[in-house]
Amino acid sequence: MVCLVATDRFGIDDCYYDARGVEHATTPETRAALSAAMGVGADAPGSGAPPPVRVLLPGGDRAFPGGADLTLEDGSQRTVDGELPSDLPDGYHQLFPRGGGETLLIVSPGRCFLPDDFSTWGFAAQVYAARSRGSWGIGDLVDLARLGRWTRRLGGGVVMVNPFCAATPVPPIEPSPYYPSSRRFANPIFLRVEEVPGWDDLDARRREQLAGAGQALNARRLIDRDAIFRLKMEALEAIFAGFEGETGFDWYRSGQGQALTDFATYCALAERHGKDWRRWPAEVRRADSAGTAAFRVAHRERINFHAWLQWQIDTQCEQAAQTIAILNDLPIGLDIAGADAWCWQDLLVRDVSVGAPPDEFNANGQDWGLTPFIPLRLREARYRPFIETIRAMMRNAGGLRIDHVMGLFRLFWIPHALGTKAGAYVRGRAEDLLAIVALESQRARAVVVGEDLGTVEPGVREHLADHRMLSYRLLYFEPMPPAAFPELALSSVTTHDLPTIAGLWTGADAAAQKKIGIDPNEAGTKALRDKLCDFGGATADASAEAAIESTYRALGKAPSRILLATLDDAVAETERPNLPGTVSERPNWSIALERPLEEIEELELPRRIARALTRG
Repeated sequence: MVCLVATDRFGIDDCYYDARGVEHATTPETRAALSAAMGVGADAPGSGAPPPVRVLLPGGDRAFPGGADLTLEDGSQRTVDGELPSDLPDGYHQLFPRGGGETLLIVSPGRCFLPDDFSTWGFAAQVYAARSRGSWGIGDLVDLARLGRWTRRLGGGVVMVNPFCAATPVPPIEPSPYYPSSRRFANPIFLRVEEVPGWDDLDARRREQLAGAGQALNARRLIDRDAIFRLKMEALEAIFAGFEGETGFDWYRSGQGQALTDFATYCALAERHGKDWRRWPAEVRRADSAGTAAFRVAHRERINFHAWLQWQIDTQCEQAAQTIAILNDLPIGLDIAGADAWCWQDLLVRDVSVGAPPDEFNANGQDWGLTPFIPLRLREARYRPFIETIRAMMRNAGGLRIDHVMGLFRLFWIPHALGTKAGAYVRGRAEDLLAIVALESQRARAVVVGEDLGTVEPGVREHLADHRMLSYRLLYFEPMPPAAFPELALSSVTTHDLPTIAGLWTGADAAAQKKIGIDPNEAGTKALRDKLCDFGGATADASAEAAIESTYRALGKAPSRILLATLDDAVAETERPNLPGTVSERPNWSIALERPLEEIEELELPRRIARALTRG
């Protein structure tokens, strides 16, 4: 259904249509709650002020009445008289209109990086679950490099990973990679300690004790992040105690600038005052306060330690990226109590979270517990948080999957006082955000995938395709066989939130749901199983491995630019990584693969999947 939805100056839509096509009007109570939650100062700038941002795309309007002085990103100066120059390089430039004020001029290519001949396949891996015998209870960045080399040997060209985003460094460590403290920095729990320079300088007996205790954690199927974190921090603190500085670290800190200083400061403060900055002493609740400045002076060495950890992670990420193209994953939101929210608190809405409206599967809707940015304030901040986030997520990556890419256009806001049924859609400036993604994609030479599952507004997929952003297609969801999937897509069978093929085929996934008190959708399960038979040709009595192989043979017929098999399917795993809506009922994001990587590399099923997905 095509609907014309009006939006007010705060970005609040006056209505939306649910999955059944039923219109839901935004009530005055909802509008008042959302606009109030944006706070004083969320209003648009005065009519006489220049806009904070202007985007220039190829072929776009270059008119600029009144003229301006222009400072290019490289520091060179230009003059604007009635029209923006036709030879401006792509980048972020500063416009100073002659009437006063300042505007960020974003000159964007308008299209994401995507070579014409780019076509490949690979594995989607929950890296934390992919342990080797040398891991310390959790898959790490050296394990990722091993996965990359193995995938290359099988003929693949990409590994898609779950987010490595930083959690607050205070136990209990957040297990979900989609509820990060920071999307700009990474979690040191993924470091391979023995590869950190300075490890060999520790006493041999201590090294043996630490490594032995770490590798002993592999005996547990469930990943104990708290125990792993404590052990790795003990080892890393010992290494850092002997660190006397290095030029590479100085360059890294200089390149990351204030963002790294603020993040490292948050980590040190959280160690003293707890995870939630909103409960800290008043004098350190802001990154720019005098109290925080004094804390930085008094705790300089601890802040240096957290910055050094990020340098080590960046180094090991770069080494892993040399083995294969890594497709990173950008979570849709962040933890309001975490580091990024502490830094950008003035730009975030209060007492509101994002989610999804009620539908036939969720009568009460979904509240994801994530806090959105205020669109007007984000634009007034010249999109600095968004630019920094996209740039960080593309660092050392050959591509980026944007979770819930529809969020670039609109997000469903839920006022805490009114509940999910009183939510409404709030829009940002999609053209601005897409222009930034395209610019950063070209600079990083990173392919972009938009996760466009679920309810998608008419025209959105076409808009993304115009920006050369790949769609995200799943055999489980698509009504047509893979041969009819689009070319501009990343196509797979399932995701971390859905049953594995073996779990679906054997009934183990449905049984696991019943065991924790969930009534599985048996009709839907049967329909999916029938689809695997129809598309892949497996007989109803086929083994799980046969069903997996036939399903990926069917996927191999898709013309999509990227084809992905999950590592869980490659080992015929029956347990899915995450069952949405179950926080206390099961150990989501904490189930390791049963076999170490050394054994997985010798299995025949991954080789058969590789042959099925190899084209040409």
